[in-house]
Amino acid sequence: MSKFDLTIIGGGVGGLVTASGASQLGAKVALVEKEKLGGDCLYYGCVPTKSLVHTARIISLLRRSSDFGLNPAKVDFEFKKIMDHMRSIQKKIGKHDNPERFEKMGVKLFFGNGSFIDTGTFEVNGEKIKSRKFLIATGSRPITPSIPGLDKVDYLNNVKILSLNKLPESLIVMGAGPVGVEFAQVFNRFGCKVTILEKVGQILPKEDKELADSLENILKKEGIEINTCINIIKVDQSENKKIVEAECTGTKKRFEADELLVSVGQTPNVEDLNLDKIGVKTTQSGIIVVDETMKTTVPNIWACGDVTGMFPFTHMAEYEAGLVVSNALFPLVKRKMDKRVVPWATFTDPELARVGLSEDEARKQHGEIKVYKYSFKDHDRAVIDGETEGFIKLVCDKKGKILGASILGVGAGDLINEYIFAMKNNMPLQKISGTIHIYPSMGQIVKRGADQYYSEKLFSGWFPKLSKFLIRMGRFF
Repeated sequence: MSKFDLTIIGGGVGGLVTASGASQLGAKVALVEKEKLGGDCLYYGCVPTKSLVHTARIISLLRRSSDFGLNPAKVDFEFKKIMDHMRSIQKKIGKHDNPERFEKMGVKLFFGNGSFIDTGTFEVNGEKIKSRKFLIATGSRPITPSIPGLDKVDYLNNVKILSLNKLPESLIVMGAGPVGVEFAQVFNRFGCKVTILEKVGQILPKEDKELADSLENILKKEGIEINTCINIIKVDQSENKKIVEAECTGTKKRFEADELLVSVGQTPNVEDLNLDKIGVKTTQSGIIVVDETMKTTVPNIWACGDVTGMFPFTHMAEYEAGLVVSNALFPLVKRKMDKRVVPWATFTDPELARVGLSEDEARKQHGEIKVYKYSFKDHDRAVIDGETEGFIKLVCDKKGKILGASILGVGAGDLINEYIFAMKNNMPLQKISGTIHIYPSMGQIVKRGADQYYSEKLFSGWFPKLSKFLIRMGRFF
């Protein structure tokens, strides 16, 4: 029987970061993984999808060649080569998750399914692992919604769609969250006729509606059919066609396509772990309940990543893993999660990135707020690059403290990092506005957004009258 300081269940980002950090600090670490190291991000999430997004953007730019003073370009490609390129990228990045790398760190690896025997013992492949502390980081998988007929249809999810080698002529995307919207745009740019069906009244329901609606218009201009407020009645398959029957505000609608992508969320991978047997509290949907230190209801067991149901992002799993390393190995530290500054991005083109509160959330929580906007079409570098779609939206209190920031525009996922840093360090907009940014760079648009605070102060209210008076008085001296 093996004995460890910390045993990690799950070899995705959260588990791997914890294993690396804990082992390098001198802990005796075991890592249990059902299949292969790397997790959802490497195999079905961030890495492969962003490869497809990048290729689709290049195709879009080639089609826009005349916008940049070039002769119209012939866009010629083979879908299978694009998918093969995506898989080659996975292999390159996957080298960081090579088992040998972690074994050299001193991490003991166990592959296979397992479950808890008690709060101090985990069993995998008949071998009992004794450990002082445990981390559950088993990730999540696509939800299968309860829709009549869906179980009889050969549909796609975010896992299966990445195994395609032939481009479908048409695709229905059920669900307009980040995954659904990204795949919709990618496949549309590859030449597939795409239809989005969303139950809520906007795409990307967790985003500020003004920015989400603006992105929706951009996607529609590209040729994507978008239907919101759609209630799915049933799904059927006729020969090679997938058929979705639905209704919208009482009107029945019928949609047909070669393929159906179901993208309506994720569910945690906690089955067979025997969590109820050892006292780890979960919700009805299987989400593991944790406190601000990532500890479960069992004192020596922590959880991080998708299984906690909080923030299904790779960067948050990495952040939470850091909390677990500190709190599990050094219990007197008690580092707590800062939920005030949690960023994310949807990697459409243009991207939509956000941190903090939306305008509606800020009004509900803070009452009187200030909202500042700055358009990409007013920014010199965006005009130069021909990337004028989108805008910055900043939500602040009356003193300029940033409550939330959203950016719709090219490179938004990179640009928003300056606002994230400012929020984390309680820096008001004035600090960004007063910092010199390089011209002409896209990064300067962050400053231009912050400049709107002073624009309001200087050109409205009592200040213009005072300044005019002082300038007039200065003429006599």
